[in-house]
Amino acid sequence: MANFSLFRLGRFIRSIFVPTASIVAFSCLLTYIFVLYQPTPGPGSVQRIGWQSWDIIQEYNGQASSTSSGSTEVLESPGSGSHVDGVDWWDVSTGAENTVDTASLPLDVWDPLMQHDTGLSEIHITECVVDPWFVPSIAADICDPSTTKEDDALKGKWVRVDRNLKEQMGMKSLNVYYRRTRRHDVPLVTELKVLPDKETPSPFSDAWHRVAHPVNPAGQKRYLWYKTDKTWRDMTDAERRNDIVTEIDVLFGSDVPWYGFEKVDQATFDGAGRQEPVWLTYRKGIKPPPRAPPLHFSRDGNFKIMQIADLHYSVSVGACRDTPFDPCPGSDNLTSTLLGRMLDAEKPDLVVFTGDQLNGQGTSWDSKSVLAKFAKAVTQRGIPWAAVFGNHDDEDGASREAQIKYMQGLPYSLVEAGPKDIHGVGNYVLKVKSADPSMTHLLTLYFLDSGSYYAGIFDAWFGFFTPTEYDYLRQDQIDWFLQESASINAIERPFHPDGAKDMGDIWKRQAADQVIPGSRRLAKPNALMFFHIPLAESYAAADIDPKTGRALDRGISDLEEPGAAKRQAGFFHKGLLQASESDHLAGGHVPEVKVVANGHCHLTENCKRVKGVWLCFGGGGSYSGYGKVGFDRRFRIYDISDYGETIRTYKRTEHDEIVDDMILAGRGAPSPYEGVV
Repeated sequence: MANFSLFRLGRFIRSIFVPTASIVAFSCLLTYIFVLYQPTPGPGSVQRIGWQSWDIIQEYNGQASSTSSGSTEVLESPGSGSHVDGVDWWDVSTGAENTVDTASLPLDVWDPLMQHDTGLSEIHITECVVDPWFVPSIAADICDPSTTKEDDALKGKWVRVDRNLKEQMGMKSLNVYYRRTRRHDVPLVTELKVLPDKETPSPFSDAWHRVAHPVNPAGQKRYLWYKTDKTWRDMTDAERRNDIVTEIDVLFGSDVPWYGFEKVDQATFDGAGRQEPVWLTYRKGIKPPPRAPPLHFSRDGNFKIMQIADLHYSVSVGACRDTPFDPCPGSDNLTSTLLGRMLDAEKPDLVVFTGDQLNGQGTSWDSKSVLAKFAKAVTQRGIPWAAVFGNHDDEDGASREAQIKYMQGLPYSLVEAGPKDIHGVGNYVLKVKSADPSMTHLLTLYFLDSGSYYAGIFDAWFGFFTPTEYDYLRQDQIDWFLQESASINAIERPFHPDGAKDMGDIWKRQAADQVIPGSRRLAKPNALMFFHIPLAESYAAADIDPKTGRALDRGISDLEEPGAAKRQAGFFHKGLLQASESDHLAGGHVPEVKVVANGHCHLTENCKRVKGVWLCFGGGGSYSGYGKVGFDRRFRIYDISDYGETIRTYKRTEHDEIVDDMILAGRGAPSPYEGVV
């Protein structure tokens, strides 16, 4: 009986063991494959066997490029902290070098910001009943040019230029396609021409090819011609650098193309009525945008900032608003000319665009064409610049995320996207350092995205209504600002380039209840902050100057209604007033941020001090934005001296008048605020 029972028990155990073991083993296998297995990095993890060569698939960082022959183009990188003896540390032309092989750039992806050196072998144009942007997978089968595996291997795969030449004309799409190749035995494109039907390039040769489909979206037929007369190995080094067409793009409007690109000699469409001209543009060789040097004071302790507010540029040449000019053609170009004159007069070290660079309102539908021109007066003069967004910038056209990438691809740009986990795009910090080898941080510049329009529950969830209420700085932006402020180290102030190193007794010398300008102390550097939409406190009662008994408020503020958002998260009280320049009790509660600079309100240009913080407007500087006849366009200047201790501001008008010159901080400034914060 016992044997029988043990036998049955054994059979029972065996019957459940096999499926149980199988389940456990299978679970372990899945856990290993999807959780525990970490393959060893190797060529296969970043490369794939592709057509013509190994194509490395990785994000392009824009810092360097290589030649198709396998050599490497070297682009220098600033800010490494090292410098050549006898050369200023901020000189980016002699900094540490960073090299990236452009073989890492994918050949089958269109991105005009990539600095390809590989040439194009064939060009095609297709018209499609649907825009490939809507349904890429289906449209690729319908719209892409026909090909074979042999042609793909020899000439490269077809790449679509993601710019619809018929953007202004209904649902159909008209796109340029090209093949890109690394092969050295395939003739490469060196010239492009757009010509009317029945015309040919002169002088003509068999190297010229006409694309079968017309390139013009409407009107008399025009055709794209391209020339392929030499292979890579038949070219000289100079021809490889300067003659090979490496990218194609499209420009809408009549202004400048993207940096490094040229227009084909004739437009594909001349424009008609409210439709703008359309141009094919191309780049030859590698033309990386010049980079801005690290921000720094002059050797005698000066640093100047020009604020440019509310340009309101469009794809078109712009329409003048509220100006005495008659006629007034091309307001965008008139504004750029005015900007150039102001820049030549002031010679700033930094330009800050404080939002509404783009007009929105249906006129900046192609953001890239507008961004190509908005900063040209600044970039042509080699001036570093930064920017924040306004409420109109992404009303139509590209998103803020896309616009940030475009702006980072322009010359001398210091724009940053900022952290992705807080509200807005473009919350970042720039630091201005001393010119001596110590590179001491002497001035902090905060940039925040004040948003566009606040979307309520119906707008956010259902999209029934277009929001009209202005957005505001959110709690996570307050937290971010306080975190950034807390990370800034105190320095010995006022700064001296050859200052003593002994700071052991500075805290002891900070015994007064208020800081005396010029006295030595440990404190964070002064700071300025830039964002577009003003705070509600910009319209609050101003501090009173104890010496004069007058309100600390200079400038015009009564020509328009207040422009602050109705909703507020308390940025002024919970952020600005909480970030002091020193944690030492004897130093008093002096705000780190001395000035907040806003745009948004074109007819408001006053500076007002509220609880120790100056809240200043830039005033409208563009003929393309609203204004008032008799109210000059103007630009606010911040002239910082004494190695960051003294902050002076004034406005320069279009008639070169200096208005409301005043000291905001440092020697000659009003007495510090002594009320309760």
